[in-house]
This record gives sequence, C-alpha cells and structure tokens, in this order.
Amino acid sequence: MEKEKLFEDYVRILQAELIPAMGCTEPIAIAYAAARARQALGRLPERICAHCSGNIIKNVKGVSVPNAGGLKGVEAAAILGAVAGDAELGLEVVSHVTPAQQEQVRQLYEQGICSCRLVSGEENLYVRIEMSGGPDSVCVTLQGAHDHISKIEKNGEVLWEQPEIPKEEAGDKSQLNLWDILRFADEVPLSQIEAVLKRQIAFNSAISQEGLKNCWGVQVGQTLLALEGDSLKTRVKAAAAAGSDARMSGCCMPVVINSGSGNQGITVSMPVIVYAGEKGMPEEKLLRALALSNLISIHQKRYIGNLSAYCGAVSAGTAAACGVAYLDGADYDMIGKIIINALGAVGGIVCDGAKASCAAKIASAVEAGMLAYEMAKHGRVYSFGEGLVEGDYEQTIRNMGRLGREGMRSTDEEILHMMTGE
Repeated sequence: MEKEKLFEDYVRILQAELIPAMGCTEPIAIAYAAARARQALGRLPERICAHCSGNIIKNVKGVSVPNAGGLKGVEAAAILGAVAGDAELGLEVVSHVTPAQQEQVRQLYEQGICSCRLVSGEENLYVRIEMSGGPDSVCVTLQGAHDHISKIEKNGEVLWEQPEIPKEEAGDKSQLNLWDILRFADEVPLSQIEAVLKRQIAFNSAISQEGLKNCWGVQVGQTLLALEGDSLKTRVKAAAAAGSDARMSGCCMPVVINSGSGNQGITVSMPVIVYAGEKGMPEEKLLRALALSNLISIHQKRYIGNLSAYCGAVSAGTAAACGVAYLDGADYDMIGKIIINALGAVGGIVCDGAKASCAAKIASAVEAGMLAYEMAKHGRVYSFGEGLVEGDYEQTIRNMGRLGREGMRSTDEEILHMMTGE
C-alpha cells in the first residue's frame, strides 16, 4: 500500500479506536444497547433480558456501574441504560443521570425487572437486549465493538442491520506493522491526529489526577508513591494505575479508550504523558509518541481480540514503554527489543474481569515495559527461539496474539465458571 493511503488508514484507526467512554466499557456497552432498545420501544420497559457473552459477564460482575448509585452487574447496567441512557452519546450514554432517575433504577433493580443469560457460540464481545412494554417488544444486538449496534428489531421486523463494522470507518488493522507505525509517527501531519490525541491527554490526565488525589478502589497509584517515592520511574506507573483506581470504582469522569478498553487507554498514554512532562518534551514530540504507543497497542490486540483471558494491560504497558523510548529517540530495533523483552516477561497475565485489581496489573505491565526499555538500551534482549519469543518482532507479536485468542480459550471458560460458581 502506498504511503499516503497507509497513513490515511492509520488515521482512521486512531479516530475509530480513541473515543471517549465513561466507566468500564463492558457495562457501558450494555447500557448503550439498552438505551437503543428503549429508544426503539418508545416507552419504559416492563421486562428486560440481557443475553451476554461470557467475557461481557466476566468484565461486568465486579465493577461499579457509573451513576448507578453503587450498583454492579449486568442487570444494573441494562436498567440504567433503559431508564436514563441517552443513546446519542455513545459510550458516554449514562453521563447525565439525575438523582430521581438513579432512585428509579434502584427500585427497578430491586423489583427484578431485568435478567441476564449467558450466550454460547457467539463472539467474545456480544450483547443482545430483549425488552418489552405493553404490546411491543424490541431486540437490539451489539457485537464486534463496544459501540457497534449490528441489528435492531421491533415486533419481529428488522429496523436496522449492519453485521460488520465498515473498514472505511474503522480502518484496516491488517495493515499495521511496527516499521510503518514508526514511519507514521515520524511523518504524519500533526493536523490529522492532534485533536484525538489532545483529547486523550486531557481526559486521561484528569482521571489519573482524580485517582491520585482521592480514595478510589484500593488506591494502587497512591500506594506506589507512598512505598517507592516520587521518582519518575514510580510516577509513570502510579499515574496509569491511579486512573484505573478511579475508573474501576465507578468514577464518572470519561477516558479515551484503546482497543475498546479505558484501562488500556489510560495505560498506553499516561506513562508517555508523565515522561514527556518530566523531560520538557515539546507537544509535537508527545503527540507523535502517543500515536506510536496507541498504534502498537492496537497492533498487538488485533491478534488477541478486544476481550479474552489475556490481560490487555500487558499490550498497553508494552506499548507505553515504546512511546517513552520514542521520546528518547529510539529507532525500530530498540522498539522491537522492548516488545520482545516485555512480552517475554509478562505476556499471558490472565484477565479475570474488570475490578480494582486491574490497577495493580497495570502497574506491573508498565514496570515490565520500563524494565524492558532499560535492558534494550544496554543491548540486552531475549533471544529468538526462547519460548514464544520466536522468529522476529512481528512473529513474537503474532505468537502472543495466538496465545491470547486460541491458547487461553479454555482458561477463559474456567475463569468464567469459577466466577459464576459453576
């Protein structure tokens, strides 16, 4: 593909992936689908049934739903979306909830108007909301991406259908590779990417500061600073962890996501932002480093899938270290070695749902990424042929993707069984 078209594709990928969302994206996806269903139904539902894939249920079970008054779970998210969701706001669907609506959600939740059912045989990111009220019923299906409605039906009639996400909107991720990502970061006109990246800087920095100032979750970010001091090495970890501390505990501030995940969006950006600030880097350099770190994370995740048993913080923490190295002038081989060293160390951390401990996994992933960078700077790198580090940089990324998508499939099932008490 010629450079101009390739760069256009990469810009589309960033624009499609780096979107605002509030709270954990899995309950928000449920709320969004429910808001679309309520919109089609035209009235408050009397019954709701949320049919969800195992990965959706896993990531909703232990996390607070924003603006739901401390409620957790699939049912709370669906009722909140139906009662108070504004479907036109996408993944910020429940950003304008009144106290009266919050009380209504609590009452309907206690009345048990919503049920949840596990769906088998569908992709990992799948939600189908069935809703009825009076003589009417609707069914809304969301799949493939947290904000992609694939079908809307009312009383058996299909009102809308778009099973696949158009590549002209989302970009073609099959074109991603390390060499071209680096070239893109170096050469793309900033006017094409600065808006989406400046929004990432503003939103993710704000929730990181919230996590560092106030008591959210188990305060991993604050604990790191108290334990290890105020060094730059600690602050890049703490900034990322603190954003997750707040987000996993129901903070209503939006974040700019990466690969469908707010935690990954925070992880891939905050270490780069903090490092650039400490080193006094110009804004242009920071924006180009963020373009690189975001795309490297997306490149890894495209093999794994948005949801799996493989913790996405590993991909994001690895990519963040690559962004830090880019700020220091790293070349292609340095970035490749960082990826080898980081994935060779922490690749395969399991995802057992969205919850407070995600912040600690983020800290571990960023720590591994920064260690990988220090090793690479001294010419120390794991050899090809050791474990899943095989062939070259791209093959190693593919190997980790295969591990996450195929090798950990049974792990994913067992995690879900244990979490649901089966």
